Amino acid sequence: MSSPAHAFPRQQLEEALLRARSAPFYEGRLPRAEKLDRRSWERLPLTRKEDLRAAYPFGLLAVPQSQLSTYHESSGTSGHPISSYFTESDWEDILSRFLRNGVRLCREDMVLIKTPYALVTTAHQMHGAARSVGASIVPADNRSANMPYSRVLRLLHDLPVTVAWCMPTEALLWAYAARRAGRAPARDFPRLRTFLAAGEPLSAAKRAHIEALWGGKRVLIDYGSTETGSLAGECEQGRLHLWSDRLYFEVRDAQTGDFREEGAGSLVVTPLFREAMPLIRYDLEDVVEISHAPCGCGRTLPTIRVLGRKTGVMNAGTRAFSALELEEAVYANAAETGLWFWRARVRDGALEAQIHVETQNEDAACRRILQAIEATVPGVRVRVAAVPAECFVPEALLSREVPMQKPRFLFGENEDWKSLDYA
Repeated sequence: MSSPAHAFPRQQLEEALLRARSAPFYEGRLPRAEKLDRRSWERLPLTRKEDLRAAYPFGLLAVPQSQLSTYHESSGTSGHPISSYFTESDWEDILSRFLRNGVRLCREDMVLIKTPYALVTTAHQMHGAARSVGASIVPADNRSANMPYSRVLRLLHDLPVTVAWCMPTEALLWAYAARRAGRAPARDFPRLRTFLAAGEPLSAAKRAHIEALWGGKRVLIDYGSTETGSLAGECEQGRLHLWSDRLYFEVRDAQTGDFREEGAGSLVVTPLFREAMPLIRYDLEDVVEISHAPCGCGRTLPTIRVLGRKTGVMNAGTRAFSALELEEAVYANAAETGLWFWRARVRDGALEAQIHVETQNEDAACRRILQAIEATVPGVRVRVAAVPAECFVPEALLSREVPMQKPRFLFGENEDWKSLDYA
């Protein structure tokens, strides 16, 4: 189950096409070529998210339903949820990919799983991968009213948890909750060694801030989706490697529409070995940058930088920007400004930001973060105001059983940004 990196995997793609033609959605949609090559491949139509939504629930099913192992749905971040399903063989492929990341799970590990179990695949990936190497699991879940932050902190403190699987913002919130409870994140959780994070883009500045809060514990990233499983994992050198021997990746240039194997653009993915739900040239709508430059870890697999969702880009005046760009700016000096949380929205053509800082001089912190944002979006009018933590995280959520939602930081003109309450 492998193909040479940085090569056109003709045989595996022909086999993927053969499997796909068994699915109702692809029947008659995929023209046959006498000999498949890059040129004929690039003439095949893209599979888009709206196609998958229209094919709900089993339009992509390419095997008898009796062969399915699990059925899932995406979180619906960019629209209605998308169905996704796997055979046992599909899961073997996904779990082996997932285990390649730099965490190097082993049977001595105890893993706290604080990502959703409900319908999406994320918790099940870690659950299956950890069990396969003999590690212990604490299935904490993410959308459960039974797991307030106070309970998470108790488990992290009292159990020999070594790895936490969560969204990056969870690690930040746990540090905040720990400080409020009188515990020092850097000192009072000595057995915790690594956060493996997924589910949202993470800037270098925010990662460095989280690692500093937790006394140098590493934050590593896994990149994937419920439709595909893990697509990339971070190595010990901190670079995110694409599993290009299991999936075929293309980058679509937004300006020219051309497809390349590296550079910046929209990521298009074709799993090479998927049985239950073959995806041919699936446009993930993520903006990425792929590089084939050598990595110090010795792997020959290409690396990827995830720049965010195409739908997550906002405009103010003539300037377009993403939450990731702003996040890089606001957390750049978090140790000095005392920044914990932020959010921003476009309003009346300007960018309005709110922050929560813990510092003796809120005005100075606001000025510094204002300057950082203005430098990131020159020409855009920016306003920054300090607000209480309660505007971001309800006090009840820190101690009581309150269901949670996925955090979000950038909002459009007419959106209700109170949804950042996470509750």
